[in-house]
Amino acid sequence: MIKGLTITPPILGRITIGKVVEKNGKRLPEKDDQFTITSQVQGKDGWIKHPIDDKLRQNITSGKLRQIPVRMLFNTPELNLRAEYTLFDRQTGRPICVGNGEQCQRRTQNGVESLPCPSPENCPLGQNNNCKVFGRLYANLDDSDELGSFIFRTTGYNSIRTLMARLSYFNAVSGGLLSNLPLQLTIRGKSTTQSYRTPIYYVDLTLQDGVNLKDAVENAQAIHAQQLQSGFNQQALEEVAKLGYANSAFEMDGDDGMSIVEEFYSDTGEDIPRPTSQELTPEPWQSIEQGLRQSVRKVS
Repeated sequence: MIKGLTITPPILGRITIGKVVEKNGKRLPEKDDQFTITSQVQGKDGWIKHPIDDKLRQNITSGKLRQIPVRMLFNTPELNLRAEYTLFDRQTGRPICVGNGEQCQRRTQNGVESLPCPSPENCPLGQNNNCKVFGRLYANLDDSDELGSFIFRTTGYNSIRTLMARLSYFNAVSGGLLSNLPLQLTIRGKSTTQSYRTPIYYVDLTLQDGVNLKDAVENAQAIHAQQLQSGFNQQALEEVAKLGYANSAFEMDGDDGMSIVEEFYSDTGEDIPRPTSQELTPEPWQSIEQGLRQSVRKVS
């Protein structure tokens, strides 16, 4: 296996609850109250919808796609949902620093170094929304490709916290058979003090409509017995996935980075321009070290 290349589940498309729109010559993120399923191809009007999107909307009277039937690829929750604090270089889209609140992997002039991670609120580089929690959920929507996935990316605490809890709970009550449960992604809304009573939308994970937990667990056990009889090795699949994730310090690459920066990191409403080759930051760690030196001066 080539070192430095993260092997993630094969992606067939994207699941979003928002999009990037152009206003007054600026590309800005715009939230939505429904799901959109797209391919990985962009046209002049944005991401091209995946055929599954139209298929799921056929029997919806409201016209809004707020539930998506899914199956998890893995029994281990952390293999389905990847989440870390992430600091992107907003000009190149490259991840500069990725951490879990204790340790981080950071690009420096000495290469990638393992350093303490105090969380964004306590890190001089991560404040002012420079660093955010960044989650990626891999889910199967199309049984014609049982090892393929659609990716849902989010920087929302509500979505990440809820998905983490649900995945852990469903895995526990099923006896470690999370991948055999009939699940669905569901849009939920809530109002907070910070939202000034305006609804904000996040993603939840539930059993599919009409299925109770007892029946879902019994069915998962039956599927597991059939898998063992056929020779399907779920445990080996999970071990290979763990090795793939661990093959590089950074799961995201520059190709996806600019799309992520556009979609999630323009909170101030300011435009994030696409840089020319002369404007690209050649060494992102230079600004990092400058920030660290400034913080040290303040402490001393």
